[in-house]
Amino acid sequence: QVQLVESGGGLVQPGGSLRLSCAASGSISRLNAMGWYRQAPGKERELVARITSDGRTNYVDSVKGRFTISRDNAKNTVYLQMNSLKPDDTAVYYCNAVGSDSAYRYLEVWGQGTLVTVSS
Repeated sequence: QVQLVESGGGLVQPGGSLRLSCAASGSISRLNAMGWYRQAPGKERELVARITSDGRTNYVDSVKGRFTISRDNAKNTVYLQMNSLKPDDTAVYYCNAVGSDSAYRYLEVWGQGTLVTVSS
């Protein structure tokens, strides 16, 4: 069984910064893509940022230039550095990983979510 454990959410003032972390553990063979999604109250879940195992990234337009996704493949960990936060960034942030488990079966796992609140 593979699990994702997130950390780093909290309350921050507009213009502030937060760093989210997500560590994968369990019977993992390979993690191809890791990413962060978010869901604000009354809205659908959306992809925020995604990074492949070879470091290619993509971002939703609303966070480009403010958020940076990175990963440590040796630690099976993905990070999201969020700068210049806005109230519209308030949401529950979910980590996602896609790859294969130790039996080389397709794997997609979600974290439990971490709340980010941007408010003065």
